[in-house]
Amino acid sequence: MIILVGSKNPVKIESVKEAFSYYFDNIEVIGIEVDSGVSSQPINDDTFLGAQNRALKLKEINEKEKLNGDFFIGIEGGIINHFNKWFAFGCMCVVNKEGKISFGTSPHFELPKIIISRLLNGIELGEVMDEIMNQKNTKQKNGAIGFFTNGVMNRKELYVEGLKVAVIPFLHEEMFFNKKG
Repeated sequence: MIILVGSKNPVKIESVKEAFSYYFDNIEVIGIEVDSGVSSQPINDDTFLGAQNRALKLKEINEKEKLNGDFFIGIEGGIINHFNKWFAFGCMCVVNKEGKISFGTSPHFELPKIIISRLLNGIELGEVMDEIMNQKNTKQKNGAIGFFTNGVMNRKELYVEGLKVAVIPFLHEEMFFNKKG
């Protein structure tokens, strides 16, 4: 089984490998950089749109270049407002070669107002966390979740959980993809 991921970020590629290995044998995961079509710091539904755009672009590339992909995965990190609080999360869009689409999300974790004000002004969470942690490229390491959980959870673990649930419709296609479902 060939799975294309819309990123070269090793955290995203490894999270797809791990999550899909729970359900499928003999998987090969290939990262291909594609544009999300949304801002670098997606807000609310744009996070879902960005993940979907990535997955659908991969499906196009697969057909054009005859890569024999079975699944196309878009992962987009964003922020969302619930109950008058802002949360960071990952959105996962899974598209199969027939064009069926499903979504999942990682656990959501609350962000402080001081960070949200910068994100709402267009600065990407990864950049803000690099400054706070005095490190470079934290989004390809433990990410914001690693910082806020004091290392108890990392970005890969966060994404694996969202990917596990994004696959659900493909495990029960008769319930999700038929005309009655």
